[in-house]
Amino acid sequence: MATPEKAAAVAELTEQFRNSSAAVLTEYRGLTVAQLKTLRRSLGENAQYAVVKNTLTKIAANEAGITTLDDLFNGPTAVAFVTGDPVESAKGLRDFAKDNPNLVIKGGVLDGKALSADEIKKLADLESREVLLSKLAGAFKGKQSQAASVFQALPSKLVRTVDALRAKQAEQGGAE
Repeated sequence: MATPEKAAAVAELTEQFRNSSAAVLTEYRGLTVAQLKTLRRSLGENAQYAVVKNTLTKIAANEAGITTLDDLFNGPTAVAFVTGDPVESAKGLRDFAKDNPNLVIKGGVLDGKALSADEIKKLADLESREVLLSKLAGAFKGKQSQAASVFQALPSKLVRTVDALRAKQAEQGGAE
């Protein structure tokens, strides 16, 4: 029978899985408390890094509808629950793992889709959401400028053509 503490822990973890846009499972074996504190800071404001019990977290993930992570719940496990930009948190994990090889990224989930450790590293290589949106806005602005130039060119070309026809008719009328 589950104790009230365990039931509360499962309920809290279930809620975190449901409220997160992404969750990344890591193995933290060999990291000190100070290193874990540094890791938490490197993830950004929109991520929470928690050391978890595998059995309770597996139950919580299943209750939240995430069954693709079941094989990753072995060994000392910690989960980064991401509520904001997953790219920022993935970069924080990747960069921390480069400096601290004891941190092993096991895998994760992004918007309900399972991600391998390699896919999380690829996610970290993406530019942030803000940068991608600004590039998209710049591309739209450029296309709008091109369209405006084309639309301005058509009437002015028409005016020049009409003026040329008038001049030609005036020459022909004056020559007769």
